[in-house]
Amino acid sequence: MAKGNNETLTAEQEMQLRQPIEDYVGEIQKKIDSLREDGTNRVVTLQNSIDATKRDRSLTKEERENRIAANSAEMEKAKAVEAKNKDEIAKLISDAESYLKAHFDKDYYLPLKESCEREKALAKEKYDIKVAELNKEHENTLSKLTDHQEIKDEKYVHKNRLFDAKMDLDKELQRIKDRRHAAFVWQYHLIDMLRLSKFTFMETRAQKWENYKYTFNRRTFLLQNGLYIAIILIFIGLCIAAPVIKNVQLLTYNNVLNILQQASPRMFLALGVAGLILLTGTDLSIGRMVGMGMTTATIIMHQGINTGAVFGHVFDFTGMPIGVRVVFALVMCIILCTCFTAIGGFFTAKFKMHPFISTMANMLVIFGLVTYATKGVSFGAIEPAIPKMIIPKINGFPTIILWAVAAIVIVWFIWNKTTFGKNLYAVGGNPEAAAVSGISVFGVTMGAFILAGILYGFGSWLECARMVGSGSAAYGQGWEMDAIAACVVGGVSFTGGIGKISGVVVGVLIFTVLIYSLTILGIDTNLQFVFEGIIIITAVTLDCLKYVQKK
Repeated sequence: MAKGNNETLTAEQEMQLRQPIEDYVGEIQKKIDSLREDGTNRVVTLQNSIDATKRDRSLTKEERENRIAANSAEMEKAKAVEAKNKDEIAKLISDAESYLKAHFDKDYYLPLKESCEREKALAKEKYDIKVAELNKEHENTLSKLTDHQEIKDEKYVHKNRLFDAKMDLDKELQRIKDRRHAAFVWQYHLIDMLRLSKFTFMETRAQKWENYKYTFNRRTFLLQNGLYIAIILIFIGLCIAAPVIKNVQLLTYNNVLNILQQASPRMFLALGVAGLILLTGTDLSIGRMVGMGMTTATIIMHQGINTGAVFGHVFDFTGMPIGVRVVFALVMCIILCTCFTAIGGFFTAKFKMHPFISTMANMLVIFGLVTYATKGVSFGAIEPAIPKMIIPKINGFPTIILWAVAAIVIVWFIWNKTTFGKNLYAVGGNPEAAAVSGISVFGVTMGAFILAGILYGFGSWLECARMVGSGSAAYGQGWEMDAIAACVVGGVSFTGGIGKISGVVVGVLIFTVLIYSLTILGIDTNLQFVFEGIIIITAVTLDCLKYVQKK
């Protein structure tokens, strides 16, 4: 080990520090491996053999059963050996871990870490000296030149030399970083061997934090999180401005509940369109579907006989029990929304029509039909008892939030734990490759549109309950932009195959919080659109930069 403050550890000196730990733990590992040979290792081998036998279709049923029975009998013996040696192995592991705890940091890792810090300082010092030498040489060379082209060439050469020097520094810093990281990882490699990959919660956290620091890149971090940081700073600014300008506090319990309550129906819409964006698509008809769903739900759950007519007919559902009307309204909302999304999905999947066109056509058809059928009138309020049935407030807590949470969990499960979800990512990432691998691109596309329709139906039904009716064809105008923008801000990429449910949730909350805050501050609605537009263009720009960087 180096003695002076400016000295660094060589590779040989590092191995000298490491050797006692390796020898001590290595001896214990040999004993453990010996004890596991006829126990744990044998159990794993036999279990693999049983699994392979079950999958082997070349065997007859009798041969398969005989092999499994023989392996099972052997496994029972191996498990007995495993149980017999369990306490002794546990003592050996404890001994090795105690030694690591006492010696790893003190005798090896901390000295190496300090050496790496000194190496970094020396590398930067060497770089500064090199830059100074290059600058001095450059100035001397320039003083002897008079020709404009020669001066230009010299400046170009000097710039390249500075770049090479910086690249050398970066390589050296990366080497030092790799060395320190390898030393940190080595301890967990030893623990991994001792415990057969069983780590405690804190050990897992420590490894993840170390890997995060090791792979951290400032430019990538800012590309991925710069917009969030900017929005958080804006929100902090709004929280500071609200008490001064309007004498109100933004961060109160009631305001948080109001934000979550407003975000809940919109969450359904964002979750629906997120699947389409994942397929490099979109949906311009969301707002009109909300208007259609709101109108349908209001007509069915209307308080008394409907005051407006649909195609000249006045509906009266008061003869039906309220519970039946609630369920019927939900079913009709889902059916209508799903029918229209399925139509848009069919033209997109079958004829490779861009979703922008197919959903724009849907938007126009829906708005035209609903407006013509209802003459554009609002249908008033629904039965006052219905919101208390669907979304009651329990001790002031709006349970509409629980509907949104349930939707988030279900869609997360579909995206991450089902074959359809995996196919969704595959088709979004590369539809040609997905088709070659046997995935039905048509089926996945139709599935995404149908899922979106179901979510739109649920969202419009909940919005009707939240607003106690007031359904009209014009309701929901502009909501498609909010849903799409929330997905983009949440990291669902228009390049396809990239996105997480958590990002969609964050995106919806960001936009709801922002609009709510601006409304409380009395900012004009038109200026709110300006804020939304700036956020959208920034989010898409960052998304494009990430895509270009990957390519």
